[in-house]
This record gives sequence, C-alpha cells and structure tokens, in this order.
Amino acid sequence: MKKMQKVLTTASILAMTVMPMAATAQDVPPPTIHNGQGFIVNQTKAAPATMGQITNFVNDKSGKFITVTGRGLAVNDQSEIILSITKDTKIIDSKGKKVALQTIIDGKKVVKAFYGPNITRSLPPIGQALTLVVQDKSFLGIEGTVTSVSDKGILVTGKDLYSDNESSVLLHFAEKASIIDQEGKAIKASEIQPGMGIKAFYGPAATMSIPPQSSTNYVVVNTAVKETEEAAGTEGIITNVTDKTITVIGDPMKQGGTNYVILTVDEDTEIVDENGNPLTKDAIKVDIRVAASYGPVMTMIYPAQTHADKIVIKAISNAVKVEGTIVASDRTTKGQVYVNVGSDASTANDVILNISDSTKVIPLLAGGTELRAGTKIVAYHSPEMTDSLPGITNAEIVLVISEENAVTPR
Repeated sequence: MKKMQKVLTTASILAMTVMPMAATAQDVPPPTIHNGQGFIVNQTKAAPATMGQITNFVNDKSGKFITVTGRGLAVNDQSEIILSITKDTKIIDSKGKKVALQTIIDGKKVVKAFYGPNITRSLPPIGQALTLVVQDKSFLGIEGTVTSVSDKGILVTGKDLYSDNESSVLLHFAEKASIIDQEGKAIKASEIQPGMGIKAFYGPAATMSIPPQSSTNYVVVNTAVKETEEAAGTEGIITNVTDKTITVIGDPMKQGGTNYVILTVDEDTEIVDENGNPLTKDAIKVDIRVAASYGPVMTMIYPAQTHADKIVIKAISNAVKVEGTIVASDRTTKGQVYVNVGSDASTANDVILNISDSTKVIPLLAGGTELRAGTKIVAYHSPEMTDSLPGITNAEIVLVISEENAVTPR
C-alpha cells in the first residue's frame, strides 16, 4: 500500500466545498437507477470517477479515507484521488448489492469510485466519495517507457502502479483497446514509438515468460518523444566508478558508439535525469543504468576511452547483479550457464543464465567469449526470474573476472 500522510481533518473536508475544480468534475452526482437487470449509473449527468484499486486506507479520528489509483473514466477525471468515506457513501457491486469496504481492500478488487465535483487542489486531490461500484474483473497497471515495438506488441519498462516494484511487460492490444494520447485523443497502435511515456492497464492474467506477456485494453501514451543527441554514445550499465572515470557497458546508440567504454567525467559533463533535470556527480554510481553520450574522437585502445559529454541517469536505474563461478550442471541446456553465486557450497541462491545473441560477454584481455566451467564472472541480468530453484533469467552483461580454473577446451 502506498503511504499517505495522516493530516486530514474534518476542517479539510469542509474546505473542499469552497475549492471546486470545475475542470475535473461535472454538475451533479450520478443517480442510481434500476433497469430490471441490476443497477446502472446514469450516463447523461455523470459525476467524475476514477477506476482502479484502493492503494491506501486510513481510519482515524479525522475520518475514514481511501486512495484510489488507476484511470479517470473521462479525460479530465483524476487518475489518483483521496476520497473520504461517509455514512452517505454507497458501496455496492454491479447488481446494487452492498459490499464491505474491507472486503474490497483485502481482495485488491477494482472499483469505480464516483465523487463530488468539489475537490482540493492538492496532489493527489481530496474529495468525497459518493458511490463505489465493485467491478467483476480486476487488472494490473504499469507506468513507464515504451522500450521496443514489434508485431507482437509493445514492451513497457517502468513501475507497477500497485506495488511500486520495477516491472517489464510485453503488452498485446485487445481487439477494441482504447489507446489515447496525453490530451485524451484516440490514436492508433501504429503511432506508438520507443521512448514514449505510457500508462497501461492489463491482465490480471499474464504469462510466466520473461518478460511476462498480457493483453491490454486501455493505454494512455505521451506521444512526445524527446529528441536524441546526434553524438555517439552507449546505453547500458555503469560497471566501475573512479574519481575521474566511469566504465559503461551496453549497446551502442543509433548514432554510433561502442558497447564497452571508459569515460572521463568532469565539470564539462552534463548529468541529468530522463526529464532533463540536472543532477550532481553523486548520482553516478556502480550498477545503475545510463545513456552516455560522447564525441567521435576515441583512443585506439581496448576498451575505448574518451570524454563523457552527457550522462542521462535512467529512472529505472539499479541493475540486478550476481557474482560467482560457472559450474557444469545437468540442469542447463544449450545457451545456458549455471552460476554458483558466491562460489560457495550453498545452492539456494544459485542462478541459471540464458546467454543469447544480445548478451554482452566482456572477456579478459586477449581472452575468448566462451563461458566455460570454472570461470569466475560478474553478471548483470533481467529483474524477471522464474520461481524455480535455481531461478532462470536472461543475462544482459557478463564480465569475465578470472579464467584461472576454467576447464581447458577440448
């Protein structure tokens, strides 16, 4: 559950009546009418509403409050709002039957939360709940960035809306999926590009693959893609930091670059987050994800070395890393290596790494890229891992630390 400051008082609720936000509400609350097949909400004069999960609950001397996180039913409705629950608040299912609030919270059920037109200007805003309608179906949510687009769908990397955990999911568009831009205008799936910000609701069913896959029927896309630098660069993980340099391993940018580079960082280096906000050199740390831009002039040594012009610290920064020794195992198949994490007698924390064409294997100087039993490595891998023992995950970068005890090739 997300934390919420417990500063709400009866006075703050009364103050809401004098701080209307007309742009986010309509004139009257929705009367509930019966059509012979259950209760429905009058669509003609509907109150503003948010559909999502209850992500926080407070019940103290100041009153009873819930936070609903999800999406607005209308373009101008709130995606997250704090609502006071009073004796007049109706809490029902789709057939009009009363439902206990605690049941909704414990079951992580999705609700349509209708509220009055007067809400505060705080973030999130605070209003008064008129009706909570429990939905028959649930869903998950992610907010982040489109990292790739293919015929299969879009890969989104970001944070789970309901747990704040870092997450990645491959989303397939349902036949009648609602896809809108940041202004609430309908767009086509073909207009979505890598780099666009996105909020998507999906599932709750998802495959056990890495990354998981699911179907989405509601997506909000920020179609403004930031212009990229024309300079060469590397997008990857910082694997080493000294007083004056950093080592970045990953993928060359479209404009050019290398997958392994040592960069000088000084007062002329621009350091920012993904929104362009300036950061200090303290933001540069080992094991975080960055996009590093640099000039075309590089020394003719391995790894390449040059000056960092710009470093963008990724919002999803921390990379997952393991250190250990590759050992022979009958649990692996072609394209996999078994890693004895910690190079110890315990197997509880061991992992199996999938080694693919996209895995960057950085060998010792003059060494090969074959990963043999006995080789000591440091590996960065996907945050998604199977529940098996040992867990199986995709290797992004493998650094060969020592081949002293590696099995001699036949």
